[in-house]
Amino acid sequence: MTYINKVDLVGRAGLDPDVRYFESGAMKVSLSLAVKPPYKSESPLWFDLEMWGNIAQVAADWVLQGSTVAVTGELVFDKWTDKNTGELREKPIIKVSNLELISSSRKSTESGINALVENC
Repeated sequence: MTYINKVDLVGRAGLDPDVRYFESGAMKVSLSLAVKPPYKSESPLWFDLEMWGNIAQVAADWVLQGSTVAVTGELVFDKWTDKNTGELREKPIIKVSNLELISSSRKSTESGINALVENC
């Protein structure tokens, strides 16, 4: 039996990316993405995104609040123990493997910046 864990989303960044650097030199970008449902009366759906490596660098450099992006990734669950209650908590996160910039407030001087960026 084959299992597939793939998520494709197109939406707008809720805030500027949250960039974190680690002692190892790794870079992590977290971003919230609002996806508009097909019916105007419905509220947007919000997704938490996590990006690493080259994709994280592109997101940090080019994505701003309100930017439209398309992402492909897999659904994972961040798990932790609540410090106050001791309860196990979890929340879904999309671990992004591909990022496409559809619109950004920053102007690109590099050719091909709006092309698909794939994790190497």
